[in-house]
Amino acid sequence: MSEDSEKDYSDGTISDEDESDEDMFMKFVNEDLHQCVLLSANSFGDPFFPRTTQILLEYQLGRWVPRLREPRNLYGVSSSGPLSPTRWPYHCEVINEKVQHIDWTPSCPEPVYIPTGLETESLYPESKEDTMVYLAEGAYKEPCFVYSRVGGNRTPLKQPLDYYDNTLMFEARFESGSLQKVVKVAEYEYQLTVRPDLFTNKHTQWYYFRVTNMQAGIIYRFTVVNFTKPASLYNQGMHPLFYSEKEAKAHHIGWQRIGDQIKYYRNNPGQNGRHYFSLTWAFQFPHNKDTCYFAHCYPYTYTNLQKYLSGINNDPVRSKFCKIRLRVLYHTPARNMVYILTITTPLKNSDSRKRKAVILTARVHPGETNSSWIMKGFLDYILGKSSDAQLLRDTLVFKVVPMLNPDGVIVGNYRCSLAGRDLNRNYTSLLKESFPSVWYTRNMVLRLMEKREVILYCDLHGHSRKENIFMYGCDGSDRSKTYLQVSFLLASFQFSFLACKCNVQKSKEGTGRVVMWKMGIRNSFTMEATFCGSTLGNKRGTHFSTKDLESMGYHFCDSLLDYCDPDWTKYYRCLKELEEMERHITLEKVFEDSDTPVIEITLDVYDRGHLLQRHKESNSDVKDTRPNEPDDYMVDYFRRQLPDQGLGK
Repeated sequence: MSEDSEKDYSDGTISDEDESDEDMFMKFVNEDLHQCVLLSANSFGDPFFPRTTQILLEYQLGRWVPRLREPRNLYGVSSSGPLSPTRWPYHCEVINEKVQHIDWTPSCPEPVYIPTGLETESLYPESKEDTMVYLAEGAYKEPCFVYSRVGGNRTPLKQPLDYYDNTLMFEARFESGSLQKVVKVAEYEYQLTVRPDLFTNKHTQWYYFRVTNMQAGIIYRFTVVNFTKPASLYNQGMHPLFYSEKEAKAHHIGWQRIGDQIKYYRNNPGQNGRHYFSLTWAFQFPHNKDTCYFAHCYPYTYTNLQKYLSGINNDPVRSKFCKIRLRVLYHTPARNMVYILTITTPLKNSDSRKRKAVILTARVHPGETNSSWIMKGFLDYILGKSSDAQLLRDTLVFKVVPMLNPDGVIVGNYRCSLAGRDLNRNYTSLLKESFPSVWYTRNMVLRLMEKREVILYCDLHGHSRKENIFMYGCDGSDRSKTYLQVSFLLASFQFSFLACKCNVQKSKEGTGRVVMWKMGIRNSFTMEATFCGSTLGNKRGTHFSTKDLESMGYHFCDSLLDYCDPDWTKYYRCLKELEEMERHITLEKVFEDSDTPVIEITLDVYDRGHLLQRHKESNSDVKDTRPNEPDDYMVDYFRRQLPDQGLGK
């Protein structure tokens, strides 16, 4: 669909859903009744009075005195009422139940799956005996986005299809849910089709659905049949995620990595000869008649974010240095709000203009929920009571956009907005109506750069093919001398410096990272977090938990302190470690490619045993799968002079 084909018909006239929004926003209005009766002009049948809800009539001294209603709160958060309601495309069916999950971290890291060699490929030829048990028909009622409503479709929900006593029941018509079709192909075996991003036929990566009516101890098999990526972390040991409401209630156990006989493989060709890929796994439910969920990654919904921001806004301490602002004009095509946070210690004089700025954004791709958990960890830390957090707030201004694509998050998209486009390829677009969140973010940054220096921009993402956490930067040339320092300082955690790339491909010129760099921000990054886990240190061979992802938020702040520290001691130590790492890689490449005796090689290089010990102590082992060539150019950047970024300057 073309970029200018989308229209928001809901803005033209006042509709039923607007009136429901009026009721919600009324809770934001603080009206002083003065013990008087207030009526809207619309309450009178006399044609003399205008039919409007914006004029209030107050009875004073024997006559009605008109006055204008107090304006709505211009911002998305208010201590006097709830956040704005979640809006869906009008045709989307949404169940009434609110899905909630507890926060929980396993006591031990969860290991990745190790193939046994006995995994089978389940291929399903069409059969008339197969039973359709779930079909999301409402999602395809319109070819493009038309308008939105609170709660989506208002007609009665279609009831689940007929089933037998031993048939699992599926549901995904809830926030961030994604499932298109389920077919029962055997007594305990189900073929699943993931719904593409709305108004596209692509991006079948994210799944999140509910299952009920199960029997404990029975081996069930689930096979998703329409993935499109040839490579997947499921081939590297990633497990699906599972949540049991009975386990949560009885044992306070949340999301777990589960599954046996896991395999990702190419299946039969689809329509027009296009090949798809399947993910299959076997699993035994722990309880009878439970309510359970499966997901690609730990869910983090728009409602989760709103509740988190409400907690900040209602906290008398954190709300003093975290202002949650978003004008009503700054909303998505579905009229959901994109929240912008300003975090700094307030000052009453002009000295605040001397503070440098840091910009952090996340969730431009709605299915990359791991980025929201990193963002949560960052916010938890920067709004905390530690002296380092206080120092950062005293010396920097943080502009934070925690969820750039709430429309996509709400409907369960993996990559696109309701325009059917990837927002992270459209930061150069002038089409404000089609891509408002990135349009306003870009212009917010431009205005900010007119007031103060922006020392860092970082966009948080999830990666579907690589392990660990790493960064993508831009070609520094003369415009940036030290932008790689931030990424290297992050190596104190499960950060893979060797997985970082610092170039600008033509296909990435519309991304936030590249556009912000071309606007003049020297340190412009994309931080990528795996959906799976780590190959480094004591986390090697295990999945990341939500706490692991959240801790990256802390290390991000810690790296900022190091980067801005006027004492360059740690900078030079990092430079030395990077040079040692480069020698290590060169040495191992020589070992692989040369017949030269080992003793002759080691005479000309740094003591390898000492280097390995250093890496062991710093918990930053080099990944097993080594790159073809060492990144010599990265060392050159670190040899250049460190700029004056001191916090105390």
